[in-house]
Amino acid sequence: MAICVFDILPDGTITVPSDTGLTGKGTYRWWHFDLSEAGLSDWINANLPPIPGGSLLQPETRPRCDRFEEGLILNLRGINLNEGQDADHMVSVRMWVEDNLVITVRLRKLFALEDIRQDMIAGKGPATTAAFVELLVGKLTARVQEEVARISELTEFYEDDLEDDSTPIPTELSVTRRQVIRLRRYLDPQRVALTKLAAVDLPIIPEPDGLKLRELANRTTLAVEELDSMRERLVTVQDEHDLHVACSQARHSFILSLAAAVFLPLSFLTGLFGVNIAGMPGMENPAAFTILCLGMAVLALLLLLLFRLRRWL
Repeated sequence: MAICVFDILPDGTITVPSDTGLTGKGTYRWWHFDLSEAGLSDWINANLPPIPGGSLLQPETRPRCDRFEEGLILNLRGINLNEGQDADHMVSVRMWVEDNLVITVRLRKLFALEDIRQDMIAGKGPATTAAFVELLVGKLTARVQEEVARISELTEFYEDDLEDDSTPIPTELSVTRRQVIRLRRYLDPQRVALTKLAAVDLPIIPEPDGLKLRELANRTTLAVEELDSMRERLVTVQDEHDLHVACSQARHSFILSLAAAVFLPLSFLTGLFGVNIAGMPGMENPAAFTILCLGMAVLALLLLLLFRLRRWL
């Protein structure tokens, strides 16, 4: 039923247990499940108290860290590296941690846990439950920082584009803004959870591991602060592009208005002299058309000169 089960022995040896007990004779036993597994609910209800058991079975989670008796309820999220899925749709892992037991439940593949599983298959792995939690948090945090750094580079690229007024709005700008919003939605509560984890007063988290977890919590805080900064910077980039578009449209409208102002009196004159009724001046004069054209040209030049003097051009 489980994706994997490993016993980590005091001498560092990692074995696959032959029994079905919740814990083994090693330092700790790691159970890893998929939430969709048939029979998982019955197994958890039979082996765990209702509160930590219920937290492992929740279909929707948010990052959290809560103490329950001598164990830890821990929900975390990691960057989604599954093929064909968006990185910012973060993947959750539900955990129950005791001194000699680690249970993890996933809904989608989490590559940080997969890395640990592959290491244990190769005979390498964290020696204690605290080291397991620290290793997992470290892998999750490192990938979060990589994703935040990637988005930061995109943000700098968008800002550099602003130096050229002719640059159109990047089509990916709105996508990047949504990525920042979604990442921050999960990372801010994760920052709180990791801060609580680093400060938890339990024998399963000794002081050396607590110091390392505090450093990881600080790195997550920096990532959240960077996302806050990028969110504001991206809004500024969007506003600058919108301002450029508005200025361009206003400039074009102004030019069209000036052209209309020049041709409006000329259209009036051509309309007036175009009426075919008796009494119109110049009807018998062969030079009348030339005089009219020259008069309209002079009027147009006078209007342009007026616009220039008033600094409309």
